[in-house]
Amino acid sequence: MAEETGNWVLMVTAQTPTNIAVIKYWGKRDETLILPVNDSISVTLDPDHLCTTTTVAVSPSFVNDRMWLNDKEISLSGRRFQNCLREIRNRACDFEDKQKGIKIEKKDWEKLHVHIASYNNFPTAAGLASSAAGFACLVFSLAKLMNLREDQSQLSAIARQGSGSACRSLFGGFVKWIMGKDEKGSDSLAVQLADEEHWNDLVIIIAVVSSRQKETSSTSGMRESVETSLLLQHRAKEVVPKRIVQMEKAIKNRDFSSFAQLACADSNQFHAVCLDTSPPIFYMNDTSHRIISYVEKWNRSEGSPQVAYTFDAGPNAVMIARNRKVATQLLQRLLFFFPPNSDTDLNSYVLGDKSILHDAGIEGMKDVEELPPPEINTAPAQKYQGDVSYFICTRPGRGPVLLSDESKALLNPETGMPK
Repeated sequence: MAEETGNWVLMVTAQTPTNIAVIKYWGKRDETLILPVNDSISVTLDPDHLCTTTTVAVSPSFVNDRMWLNDKEISLSGRRFQNCLREIRNRACDFEDKQKGIKIEKKDWEKLHVHIASYNNFPTAAGLASSAAGFACLVFSLAKLMNLREDQSQLSAIARQGSGSACRSLFGGFVKWIMGKDEKGSDSLAVQLADEEHWNDLVIIIAVVSSRQKETSSTSGMRESVETSLLLQHRAKEVVPKRIVQMEKAIKNRDFSSFAQLACADSNQFHAVCLDTSPPIFYMNDTSHRIISYVEKWNRSEGSPQVAYTFDAGPNAVMIARNRKVATQLLQRLLFFFPPNSDTDLNSYVLGDKSILHDAGIEGMKDVEELPPPEINTAPAQKYQGDVSYFICTRPGRGPVLLSDESKALLNPETGMPK
C-alpha cells in the first residue's frame, strides 16, 4: 500500500433514490439474510426529489469505521451494517490511482477503515423507505470505492442484507425483487423490469401525513406478522404470485387500469395483514383513510382509475396519477381537502416538482382558498386544515449515480471528516 504515512484520503460520493412498492414485501423467511416470503415490485422515485447522498472515504489514518447520518454520528456495530461492510470488503479488488500515488491491493482493504457520511433529503424512518435508499447508497458507493466488479443485481443482493427494500433502489424505473429459492440467498436479488422512460406519463404525489418515526418498526412488525397472521401465509402463497405476473404485464403494456387496481388492492391487503397480526399494527391513520376514500370515489365517478394509491409502513399516501392532467386535478383536490395552516408558506407545503402547482393555476394561498369543491362531493365538503404536513410532487426516476462534483461530498477530502 503506497504512502503508509497515511496522509491520503480516497473518497467517493453517490446519490441513490428511494422506491415505493406497488406489490408489497412484508415478511421474512430468514431474518439474518433478509430473505422475503414473496416477490415484490416497486417504482423508483426521482432522486431530484427523494434521495440519499452518501460519501465514503478510506485512509490509512482512520483508526476505526465511523458513520454520520444526517449530521449525527451513529454506531456501525449493528448486524446489518456489518453484513454489508463484510460482503463488500470480501469482494474488493486491486485499485490504483497513479496521479495520487495510491495503490491498494485486494488484501489491503481488510486493514483499511472507512468513514461514511449519509444524508436523506426526506424524513427518516417515517414510512418513506429511507432505509432502502440509505443502504442502497451505502453499498453502491462502497462498491465503487473498493473497485468491485459485481453488476447491479449482484450488488442488490448485498444491499438486501442491510434493508430488504434497499435491493430495489439499485435500479431506476420499475424493479422486481425476486424472492429466490436458495437458502443462502444467492438468488434473492433485484432486476429492472423497465427503465424510468418506459412509462413517463406517470406523476406521483406523496402526502406526508406524518414525518414522525413510526411506533412499530417494519422489522418488528414483519416478525410479528409472520408469527401470528394466517392472512400473511395465504397472501404469500396464493395471492402475491398471481399479482406479480399481472403487475409485470400491466407495467409492460402501460395498462394503468390494471396497474391501479393491483396497487390499491395490494396496499390494502398489506394493511389488512397488519391488522390480522397479534397484537394488531396500525400504520395508517384517519387522514390516510380519508385519502383512500377520496381517490376511490373519484375513480368510480370517472368509470376507470385515474389515480392509484399505496401506503408503506406508515400513514403517508403515495398517489400515482395516470398522467399530468390528472395529477394537476389531484393536487387541486388535495389542497382543497387538506389546505395548509394559515401561517404556512405554500412554497414549503408543496415540494419537489413545483411546476404542477403552476399547471393547477395555484400561485399563492389566495388561490388555494378559492379552489372549488370537487364535483364528486354531494354533501358539503369538510376541510382538514393542517392534517397533512406537506406534499411532494415527483415521478419515476433513475437509479444510483456517482457525483463527481466534489462540492457535493459530505466529507472533507483532506481529513475524511464531516464538512
